[in-house]
This record gives sequence, structure tokens and C-alpha cells, in this order.
Amino acid sequence: MGSNHGHHPGGAATTPRAVRSASIVLAVAGLLTLLAVIWLWPGAPPAGGPAAAVPPTLVTGDVLSVDRSSCPDATAPELAPGCGVTVRLTEGPDAGKRITTDIPSGPGAPTVTAGDGVTLAYQADPVNGKPYQITDHQRGSQLWILVAAFVLAVLAFGRWRGLRALLGLAVSFTILLMFIVPGILAGESPLLVAIVGAAAIMLTVLFLTNGVNVETSIAVLGTLAALALTGLLAAVFTGITHLTGIASDDASYISVTYPSVDMRGLLLAGILIGALGVLDDVTVTQAATVTELATANPSYTPGQLYRAATRIGRAHIGSVINTIILAYAGASLPVLLLLVAGRTPTGQLLTEQLMAQELVRSGVGTIGLITAVPITTALAALTARHSLGRPAARQGRHAG
Repeated sequence: MGSNHGHHPGGAATTPRAVRSASIVLAVAGLLTLLAVIWLWPGAPPAGGPAAAVPPTLVTGDVLSVDRSSCPDATAPELAPGCGVTVRLTEGPDAGKRITTDIPSGPGAPTVTAGDGVTLAYQADPVNGKPYQITDHQRGSQLWILVAAFVLAVLAFGRWRGLRALLGLAVSFTILLMFIVPGILAGESPLLVAIVGAAAIMLTVLFLTNGVNVETSIAVLGTLAALALTGLLAAVFTGITHLTGIASDDASYISVTYPSVDMRGLLLAGILIGALGVLDDVTVTQAATVTELATANPSYTPGQLYRAATRIGRAHIGSVINTIILAYAGASLPVLLLLVAGRTPTGQLLTEQLMAQELVRSGVGTIGLITAVPITTALAALTARHSLGRPAARQGRHAG
């Protein structure tokens, strides 16, 4: 960085006042976020609920054989003594032993065959005299293969930036699982915890993935502004639509098990966390677009940079909005299927609490996403110098 201006590695320059202003804002935001994380750091889990209950003992085993020949009724295989699954236990106090248990039945029950790895639940005093019951398939190896393929694909294409992206992903999950979720369970305001957690993720991951430079700083500022607007809109629309946050079996279970959790606040927290994942993509892209335009066209004014980058942003927004809506629709597909199969009128279908919740989630997220484009583009255009064309003009005057 010189005495009068700083240069982006790609060649575009930024005004020193813009650099100082962005640095001050980010330093204040980072300090406030750190203090808030320390203040809200969760303590011990709340009393009661599943945390206080003794969880069932789970062990693993390998299926040796499945005998269905003597089963009189597929819904009641335990009625026949020869009907069942022979499993060799590979874990637990009875590891190495062969046991016979019932063939899993009922909705969602796993279908097992010889050679499958399974998970079994142990009951000391079973009703049917069989202490081990198959609950699920083992799928750890398959998932590790998928994770390895994912990591290799990211590293092969992204190289060092791909490695930084993976580290950023690890940071995001760490903050989510060690701060946001435990903080909500501890009875803190879900919205406040989500805001602080989202800020911590953004300030850490964006700089880790994209490097410490003015371009990333602008993306962070644009994300902060759009995220604040998203939170405000989410609070307003969940209020005026009278959403309670209890629209599914999972939410109902949480509300009963952990009565201290604010379910409406949990809904707002989910909207913010979901929006963050898309907002940072848009803001980083817009900041990078302005930088490249300023480098390629040094004579562009901030207004010209803004208009050119906004045209690119509109194309990006169109595809991202479709992605958001389809993602929410895909997550709600079983509910949509039930509602449509029940021939629910369209007006009632869209105003049911579960559907209204998803509409508010997608609508608020989309508005925040759209807002992120002009905010980030304007900030990036104002910080980019357009004086790189002046030396050429002076050379022209000297040549004349």
C-alpha cells in the first residue's frame, strides 16, 4: 500500500478513506461479536428432557441370516419361533455372540439381508424376551466414502482456496454445534444467539475463504447490512402472520421437552441461518465483480461500475432465487404431497401454518438476498478508484 492509495492484487485500487472506514466498521463489528459470544456462551444443558433420561444402549452387529419361511404374518414375525434374524454382535458386552431377534417391521423399518451391518438397541427387560432389536443400518463407511469424495473434489478444483473453504465449513459447523444450538437449549433468545452466531461465522469464514482484503471486507459489510434487514423483516412478518414456530412434529416435541425454548425465536433463528448461506455467496460475487470491472476499465466512474455490476447481479439473483424456492419446496415435499392428496383448497393450503411459515421464510430470505446486491455493489463501487486511466491521458497530452 502506497502513501496515497492501496492496490488490490488484481490491479484495482481503493481509496485510503474507504479502507480506513471499512477497517473501523469491521473492527467494531468483530469486537462486539467476540464480546457477545463470550457473554452468551452456553453453560450446562437444562435439566429435564432427554438430557436427563438414560439413553438406550446401542450396539452393532452383522446379519448372518434372515429366516422368513416360517413367518405366519409379515406384521407379526415374532409369533413363529423360527422366524427372525440371526446377528453376530460386534460391539457391546456380548460382542462375538450370535443372537436371534425379530425381523424389523412397521413404517420406516429397515429391510435387512445377510451381510448387512446393523445397529441394535439393548433392553434389559424386554417384553418379548428378546433383549436386542434391530433399529437401523450401519452406514458409517458409506458416508465416509462420500465425505472423502467431496473433500477430494473440492481440493482438486479449488486447490488452496478449496482447502480454505473446507476449513471455513469446519468453523461454521463448530460455531453451530458448540454455540448456537447449545445456547438456544440453555434458554437464551434464539434470535440473539443466531445473530451473534451468524456474525461470528461470517466474520471468520469469509476472511478465511477469500483472504483479508478490501474486497472481502466489502462483502462482509454488505452481508451484515442484508442480514440485519432480513432479521427485521422476519420479525415483522412472523408477528403479523401470527406464526408460533410450532408447525411440525419436531417443533412440537421441542416445545414440550424444552419449554424454556422460544419457538417463534427459533423460527427467526432458522430464517437467519438459512439466509446467511446464500447472502455471502451473492455479496462475495458482487464485490469481486466490481473489482474486476474496475481493473478492466480503470476509467469507469463509481456510477458506471455500479450499473455494470448490477446488471451482472440481476442475472445472478434470478438463478439464486429459483434455487432458494426449490430448496424450500424440496424440504417441504412430503407435507405438500399430503396437502395436495387431501384436496385442500389452494387458499387454505397456502395459509396453513406450516406452509405460511415456509412462505415467510422464502419471501423474507429472497428480499434480503435482493437487497444484498445493490448494497454490496454500491459499497464496492464507492471504494474503487477510477483514476487508473489518468496516466494514459497524461501520456496522450505529452505525445501531442
